[in-house]
Amino acid sequence: MKANSGNASGIQKKKMQGYVGFSNYPNQVHRRSVKRGFNFTLMVVGESGIGKSTLINTLFDTKIFPDREEMPPSAEPIKGVDVTSMSADIQENGVKLRLTVVDTPGFGDSINNEDAWQPILENIESRFDAYLAQENRVNRSKIVDNRIDAVIYFIKPTGHCLRAIDIEFMKRLHTKVNLIPIVAKADTLTARELELFKAKIMADINYHGIQIFKPVSDEFDDPETVSDNREILSKIPFAVIGSEKLVERPDGTMVRGRRYPWGIIEVENEEHNDFIKLRQMLLRSHMEELKDSTDMVLYENYRTQKLLSMGHVQDNNVFREFNPLVQVEEERRAHEAKMQKMEAEMTAVFQQKVQEKESKLKLSEEELYARHKEMKTVLEKQRAELDEKKKRAEASVRPITPMEQHPTKGKKKNIFSGF
Repeated sequence: MKANSGNASGIQKKKMQGYVGFSNYPNQVHRRSVKRGFNFTLMVVGESGIGKSTLINTLFDTKIFPDREEMPPSAEPIKGVDVTSMSADIQENGVKLRLTVVDTPGFGDSINNEDAWQPILENIESRFDAYLAQENRVNRSKIVDNRIDAVIYFIKPTGHCLRAIDIEFMKRLHTKVNLIPIVAKADTLTARELELFKAKIMADINYHGIQIFKPVSDEFDDPETVSDNREILSKIPFAVIGSEKLVERPDGTMVRGRRYPWGIIEVENEEHNDFIKLRQMLLRSHMEELKDSTDMVLYENYRTQKLLSMGHVQDNNVFREFNPLVQVEEERRAHEAKMQKMEAEMTAVFQQKVQEKESKLKLSEEELYARHKEMKTVLEKQRAELDEKKKRAEASVRPITPMEQHPTKGKKKNIFSGF
């Protein structure tokens, strides 16, 4: 073997000089997959009578949905939205498929359709939760995967634009499922009306930021696949009709379609509707892409948000390849950052303490000044009172006469005092 080139990661490309055998691995995977069979879970959402059962039976060319019994006029209609599922094992050219179709009777049938999407969203999330619980078990040998792989949303052919219930439903669910919008009963619109209606639908979807499933091409796809994907993209949203009945064409051949007084609309005629492109994308070319998108994108996003809401935190250092020198440098930087943080915290605490002490001293100074001022005022008041009392005392004293000052003066001498 000779080395062709290397890359930055150190992985070298080698050229084989002979046949080894690992190129047969895809065939091994194919044989194992055919032996095990496949699972596919499809949800259909739309108003009653819009053609959900007919389209599914037409898509798989078998009676997935049984004929519904007509309800008597006295029967009470279904209140709210019910979510039911039915499974069928079908086989084509030796390949087994376990098909599960989830129906949503009652959606959009009420006068008030507020929160009509809630039971459907809860059902989708409950399937994610059930799968997550199985992943967390000790024994994971028998994991049942009933996650929704795709949702076909039936748009009523009004010819105007998306209704409020259409926009709200797709906005609520577009991050949880692969949305595939289709225009049901497309034969009720003319070709021009249908073209304008599809343009308005895509304009509404883009305006509201709704993510719908679109086939993508990469560098490994051959030109034919790229061309097919481009044609499928040009047909979205698919305008389809369904029919379980065979009608006879003027040339005598029998085709699946609908007969009208003015002619026949064929289900599997690309000039009449987009049924062929829908079936090609859903079953023939992008079934595995739908399943991968559900598993690796939609479910992983939901799982991440669920675990984070439960308090789980991902440790990105686990099983990470690292250079010891780089790790030492990262630890040094982390230590320096930690020390700087501690220093900043200590400085902040010190400044806070100083400010608190200054505030206390200033408060004490103000209290002492107020007390001194109060005492000074009291003393001045007391001094004034004493001065006032002194003045009153002086004013109340009687003046002393000269006689009182010299008591012997003026008295007569006793002549008999000598005897």
